[in-house]
Amino acid sequence: MPPGPLLERQFLEKLERLTIHWQKSFNGLVGGHNSSRFAGGGQEFLDHRHFHHGDDLRAVNWRAYLRLEKLFLKMFQVEPRVPVRMLVDTSESMNSEGGLKYVYARKLAAALCYVGLVRLDTITLQPFSSRLGEGIRCGGGRHRFSPVMEYLNGLQTEGRTNFLEVARQFISAHAQRGLLIIISDFLDDSDCERPLQHLAEFGHELLLAQVWSEEDRIPPWVGDLDLVDAETETRLRLQFDESARQQYTRAFDAYAGSLQQVAMRNGGRYVGISTAMPIEDIIFGSLVRSRVIA
Repeated sequence: MPPGPLLERQFLEKLERLTIHWQKSFNGLVGGHNSSRFAGGGQEFLDHRHFHHGDDLRAVNWRAYLRLEKLFLKMFQVEPRVPVRMLVDTSESMNSEGGLKYVYARKLAAALCYVGLVRLDTITLQPFSSRLGEGIRCGGGRHRFSPVMEYLNGLQTEGRTNFLEVARQFISAHAQRGLLIIISDFLDDSDCERPLQHLAEFGHELLLAQVWSEEDRIPPWVGDLDLVDAETETRLRLQFDESARQQYTRAFDAYAGSLQQVAMRNGGRYVGISTAMPIEDIIFGSLVRSRVIA
């Protein structure tokens, strides 16, 4: 039986008034808080979107209004623009808790891609685990969203995480600086912070979305445990009581704080996302408050 859509149509309609937000200004590119996102006359027309309160009335398609009695805003291509790249973690650690974390990550990626397409961003979407996978480049308006959904639905988890190798490959493949969105649980036996710092020092603006399940942060088990690493299949036996659980949660929160510091000190942003929260609350709550989208 084919999988259902990651996002429902009603939810997509709510996303149409949002914009992916970046902080930096990149030399030779439209940037700096998205101030030049829409063009005036003489630019190449690409698409329409629904009119929202506060939009420029000069961009309304009045002929369409006379026919349909609905307000639509004309969208135009503006070049050059800031490259938006999105990396989605497809390592086996994302498949814990029955795959809920991985489904959630792909829903988030789909939502951000749709926001970008409506606003005529061009987004390069790539999976990663031990190395960068084959990606998809999407742009040109909302009517190009179906291939993105098909692509994300077809992605499977495999392998272990290697941020150092992924960062090396990314820097080699993408010489032009831009906004880099990473959706991951950031669970790597090796150091994640150093590769992320390399990406920031190369000139990319980091937007880190750390997705975790509740059992990632607060393990529900006590007693004698026999744990198996999802990526390496390494076994670990230990005794786990309430005190150990509290220490583990403090260590998890400290690690999340260190990821946030890497993003913040380099002019980027970080958002922590629990799968216990509805995706709509994350989009219109945490991501808006963090200035990930506006």
